[in-house]
Amino acid sequence: MKTAKFAIALFGLMFLFTDCGDQEPTALAAKAEKDHAVAEEDLAKRGEYLVTIMGCHDCHSPKRMGPQGPEVIPERMLSGYPGDQPFPKVNASALGEGWAMFAPDLTAAVGPWGVSFAANITSDGTGIGNWSLDQFRKALTEGKSKGMDANRPLLPPMPWFNYTNIEDQDLEAIFAYLKRTNPVRNVVPQHIPPDQLQ
Repeated sequence: MKTAKFAIALFGLMFLFTDCGDQEPTALAAKAEKDHAVAEEDLAKRGEYLVTIMGCHDCHSPKRMGPQGPEVIPERMLSGYPGDQPFPKVNASALGEGWAMFAPDLTAAVGPWGVSFAANITSDGTGIGNWSLDQFRKALTEGKSKGMDANRPLLPPMPWFNYTNIEDQDLEAIFAYLKRTNPVRNVVPQHIPPDQLQ
């Protein structure tokens, strides 16, 4: 009788351990996936905070005039200069006197470099949706347009030189947030050289 009880108990333990063993990798994988999702969410939240305090909306988000002054247009947030918006005539004589000027919503600037337009940095393909982290790093820390070595330098007023020593974790957080933004299809115009201003 003792042998039968021992065998039953042993069989029960073997079944229990075998069953747990089959489920353990699945449970561990699910936990790891959940932990990764939470870490990604936390990283993106940090990125949103950094984008806000670093003033990225000042130039990259189109605005409309509200009761307290310019307000970000939520559905166009971070989409850069509106490509469907005609650019107002520039008084080139003022530029000759050393002035630099902004468009009313701050998404374009005019100066000795010509006209620069704030880039679309949303997750859309017309923004940074197809960019790699390395491209983003090169653009932000080395001032290369579209994060490519062969491209022109980023133009004023983009303060990329302020970010040359940004910590990798902060850069990755900003990138993670921007990759999660609502994609806004907007093709920003090309830079206008100074000799093409009227």
